[in-house]
Amino acid sequence: MNAGMSVAPVVLRAEPLTREAFAAFGDVIEASEAARHFTINAGNTERYHDLAAIEPGPDGRAIVSIFRGQPRALPFTVEMMERHPLASQAFVPLSGRPYLVVVAPPGATPAAADLRLFVARADQGVNYAPAVWHHPLLALEAVSDFLVIDRGGAGPNCDEVALAQPAIIGAQ
Repeated sequence: MNAGMSVAPVVLRAEPLTREAFAAFGDVIEASEAARHFTINAGNTERYHDLAAIEPGPDGRAIVSIFRGQPRALPFTVEMMERHPLASQAFVPLSGRPYLVVVAPPGATPAAADLRLFVARADQGVNYAPAVWHHPLLALEAVSDFLVIDRGGAGPNCDEVALAQPAIIGAQ
């Protein structure tokens, strides 16, 4: 590419977040009829069971945190991605708001054309499988809290890369 020459961004098309569409990237965490569920506590509670494969990786341990995300203004330019090569990372919204999820398959640094954009409802969480590329938290509308389950332990577990070509998320 010649100096001073810009590359046109790829425009990402939003998809609804479903178990089937997201399966290559990890798990959708939601209380739906598709999930294994059963009644417990003398009939007072419905347990939606084993919704995500939490993987703390070798010599790791699962940790629980709350991330407070600032809302992103749309349109938004995706210029970087990250991955956690040693373990999974789960996000469960706590603030009752939808949010966006941008992912790419594990492997070499993704290209903008490899990215997929999902709109997560306020009642859906995601669990990124180990080494899946994803954009950091994309809260919408207002400051939003997320329960996060990821890895604590020795060793570097976050790779960040700049995209050679940006991608644009338009107004939803």
